[in-house]
Amino acid sequence: MTLTTTEFKTEFTKVFEALYASNIKDASSVQQYNALGNFIKVYSSENWNQTNQLYLDNQVKQVYYFSMEFLPGRMLKSNLLNLGILDTVRTGIKEMGLDFEEIVGSEVDPALGNGGLGRLASCFMDSIASLGIPGNGNGIRYRYGLFQQKFVDGYQVELPENWLRNGNVWEVRKENKAVTVRFGGEVYLKEDGKNKLRPIYSNTQNILAVPYDTGMIGYENDVVNNLRLWSAEIPVEEEINYKTVADREVVNQITEVLYPDDSNYEGQLLRLRQEYFFTSAGIQSIVRFFKKQQLPWSEFSNKIAIHVNDTHPALCVPELMRILLDEEGLGWEQAWNITKRSISYTNHTIMQEAMEKWPVQMVQELLPRIYQIIEAINQRHIDKKVPLYGEELTYRTTIISDGYIKMANLAIIGSHSVNGVAQLHTDILKEETLRDFYEMYPSKFNNKTNGITQRRWLHLANEKLTHLIDEKIGKEWKTNPAELRQFKAYSKDKDTLSCLADIKLENKQRFAAYAKEKYAIELDPTALFDVQIKRLHAYKRQLLNALHILDRYLKIKDDPSLELQPRVFIFGAKAAPSYIYAKQIIKFINALAHLINNDPDVGDKMKIVFVENYGVSLAELIIPAADISEQISLAGKEASGTSNMKLMLNGALTLATLDGANIEIKDLVGEENIFLFGLTNEEVNQLNREGTYSAKRVLDENERLNRVLECLINGMIPDIEEEGRVIYDSLIRYNDEYYVLKDFESFVAAQERADKLYQDKEAWNQKALINIASSGPFSADFTIMRYADEIWNVKGKAIKNRSFLKGNQPI
Repeated sequence: MTLTTTEFKTEFTKVFEALYASNIKDASSVQQYNALGNFIKVYSSENWNQTNQLYLDNQVKQVYYFSMEFLPGRMLKSNLLNLGILDTVRTGIKEMGLDFEEIVGSEVDPALGNGGLGRLASCFMDSIASLGIPGNGNGIRYRYGLFQQKFVDGYQVELPENWLRNGNVWEVRKENKAVTVRFGGEVYLKEDGKNKLRPIYSNTQNILAVPYDTGMIGYENDVVNNLRLWSAEIPVEEEINYKTVADREVVNQITEVLYPDDSNYEGQLLRLRQEYFFTSAGIQSIVRFFKKQQLPWSEFSNKIAIHVNDTHPALCVPELMRILLDEEGLGWEQAWNITKRSISYTNHTIMQEAMEKWPVQMVQELLPRIYQIIEAINQRHIDKKVPLYGEELTYRTTIISDGYIKMANLAIIGSHSVNGVAQLHTDILKEETLRDFYEMYPSKFNNKTNGITQRRWLHLANEKLTHLIDEKIGKEWKTNPAELRQFKAYSKDKDTLSCLADIKLENKQRFAAYAKEKYAIELDPTALFDVQIKRLHAYKRQLLNALHILDRYLKIKDDPSLELQPRVFIFGAKAAPSYIYAKQIIKFINALAHLINNDPDVGDKMKIVFVENYGVSLAELIIPAADISEQISLAGKEASGTSNMKLMLNGALTLATLDGANIEIKDLVGEENIFLFGLTNEEVNQLNREGTYSAKRVLDENERLNRVLECLINGMIPDIEEEGRVIYDSLIRYNDEYYVLKDFESFVAAQERADKLYQDKEAWNQKALINIASSGPFSADFTIMRYADEIWNVKGKAIKNRSFLKGNQPI
């Protein structure tokens, strides 16, 4: 299906006039955006319908990807790109006298995710569709999503993110596909006269789950898959039971915000309600779809693959069991076999404390039948494993223990595959975090290193770099990212390196213009742009970065005439509303920024920009402008990371610990094209085992570091009296849990190596090009190919020849 510019202008005008009955040139950019979105939806609707019909007619196996978060970013340009009409539409809009970029900027980022987990899910949805794999997303349609971040006097303040205020042009409400989700009440089992026990419910709260579907458009392949997000509503027949605003609010809360404050019991209860709501709704819709095909239950796992993205959807296990046992009348063994063969699980964390667990009493009261099933799964696990592995090992792997239900344990026991998201992460899961399970189920464990979609993070975010690569190596890399390696042949070509430098400068100028308009900060685009963009957490060590900045500042104050490589430090991060320490670090960095940015001794030698409300669209602005990619988590703490891949793809040099996927980046680009520092995972483990680490001793032995830390508490940095003391105490009094002080000297040395290299622009640009050329293996397309081939056992248009797979890297 081709589209000319003339055809586009005619059809677009028709759509606009049908919507608004007015002249398009008199419209607001929001109206123009809505009309363009509706045009795209109509233009792609035939493919969407045909894709669904094709899957149904051929009874193909489908993937259902369950995730608490999806963070798609703006979808207008992405959909135009994947439909192959971006240039046509952009030209048509210009010929109509309209501003294409203004229209694009009118789209609000969907607030459906927090960070890496949600963005990964969206990259995966793009790749699943682009590979022609029959796949569906399943999540929650949050009314407000994650909070909108504002800085007030340097403090993070959370405001509702009303991203749906102008509606969502991409979604289609499907009330005919709604299902009922049941909470609370009482349940008991009663014989049905056929030697089977049936659950009898009473006094339950019934919530209507209404799906909103969004088409996931594949890249130039006519495939449109489905992302289904569920909204909680009051069933019409039960309106009489919700007489007050407070009664209705209980229902509205379920799909109101992502990650409600779970520092108290009520917040935890709401989080559990959310998790059951979307897993129950999703599993019910899957079973309903399967039954339409009139296949025997033995075919279920041959037609359905259910993927649990982190522990939030782990209730898929007992919910599928509930439906098979209670509603379809299957026996336990048959239902359990179907469940395990259908469900797979991705673990996204290393830290035990981050793995979800819920109080037994909470689950009993909120989900009585689900608790009964979990209890039965747990008891059968014990009965089966004690004779094989003994009581000690078996009881360490139980789902219910110490008054809690452990969701990771439930997901592992109830699935056929458990994967980590980087090789180091998977090794740590096997050897440490989930060692008992690995001993019990070694064949379940596998690695699938995360990936990103180059379509958004290069084709859209950095169009001029995309055109340069096209010019040098052709366009095959766009559908086979491994071909990016051919770009390496130009690493010593002066013209190519000059073009690369010009593109980077232009991207930096673009961000500088944004910083000036938004924050009134003047940035030197020829300075080295140093970027750390990720969720604010102590283990990610934004604090280490800030202490290094403070050290540089002290050097300038000692000698304002000192020649230092000018730098712009860019931070983007949100802290969870209840994570007080993380919010105190934000205040410290903002106070430091205010001090440095306004000190005439510093001038252009150093600036700090902490962007507000970091999200996908800001990432698309920042990442192409980055020279350095800060990936400085304590080794052994970051599961994978994906910002490291996005920044590498855009030519930033990685400054990193050997953590997560940084190790695989190092292996691909070569140690000479990355700045490594810090403790290794083995060294961290040794320090933890020995228990001899003394932050105070590190401080006493390092005068430079001592002086930096004194600035936290001596009043040099205005307005952080409380925050400075808390941070100081976390490092000294509470012995520096994430070894910030231990890694400080190594970190500073790496930064100095980066400064020196940046003086040689040609050498820097060579390494930047090598990073770009080496980034192909981190394509989400390759990651999804491995999921499809090795876990889900599904086929797509692009998965005909499996010879491209070798271990974890395409060859």
